[in-house]
Amino acid sequence: MTFIKMLAAVAVGTVLATSAFAQSAKDIRGANPYIEIPNEPAPNLIVDPPLPEALAKGIFWAQYRVQNVRIVQVFGAGAVNVSPRIGHLHVTVDDLPWWWADASDNNTVDIAGLPPGEHKVKIELVDANHNVFPGQVVTLTFTVPNYDRAKVYGHGH
Repeated sequence: MTFIKMLAAVAVGTVLATSAFAQSAKDIRGANPYIEIPNEPAPNLIVDPPLPEALAKGIFWAQYRVQNVRIVQVFGAGAVNVSPRIGHLHVTVDDLPWWWADASDNNTVDIAGLPPGEHKVKIELVDANHNVFPGQVVTLTFTVPNYDRAKVYGHGH
């Protein structure tokens, strides 16, 4: 009888622990895309620093996540008032006059082939019409150390 009581206690503890730590899909992915959200909270962009092990190879990998906006491949003025809110990222390197749009939502900005030295990457969270959401710009400044480009990339470019 003692073994059965112990087994029952373990089973009850497992069920309680699992349900205490369980998160719903809504907790992780956000609101249901089929229901309009009145008074949506402001969007938020969170970006981690670039990974040092990648910088050692001339690669910028910075993970990001967004809140209160969905990153999707939908563009134009007609999509600005969609609810739940949608948008994408603009990424600029070293203050160059051009940028690219990232609507992949793969959660990592990936830039390869950076030469050694100081660099800056600006990541902007924008609406479907390319307007920056107020206050949602993250600029990361970092240094790429000297590395053997031919060894990393397999060629001398």
